[in-house]
Amino acid sequence: MVIQETFEVATRGRGTHDLTREIQQRVAASGIRTGIAQLFVHHTSASLMLCENADPDVRADLERFMSRLVPDGDPLFAHDAEGPDDMPAHVRTLLTDSSLSLPISGGRCALGTWQGIYLWEHRTRGHRRRLTLTLIGE
Repeated sequence: MVIQETFEVATRGRGTHDLTREIQQRVAASGIRTGIAQLFVHHTSASLMLCENADPDVRADLERFMSRLVPDGDPLFAHDAEGPDDMPAHVRTLLTDSSLSLPISGGRCALGTWQGIYLWEHRTRGHRRRLTLTLIGE
């Protein structure tokens, strides 16, 4: 069985947005007990990550690291059509992931004890992000 659905997530601006509960609910509602969940974000300035979910300091540390690695307004970048965070957001996306593949076991994503599924918004203002979840299994 293959199920595919597209949905939107409103972000509040730069930072991580926990999708774990929503993805787990969608997998459970599908009726698929064993298989693969593939999640894709349709944007070039936001990404997906599987990350520590117990301590929010981990995600804050990742944001600080990325801000140091790819700072807004860096004179290296010519592309700034939408502001000083425009090109850095594209670079951040290329350094991370636009998709995740997760095993489905027992009708839910088989995540590790401390793992959560996050959308990482790389722009400083909020956006509506489109995602596609494809579930393959039985």
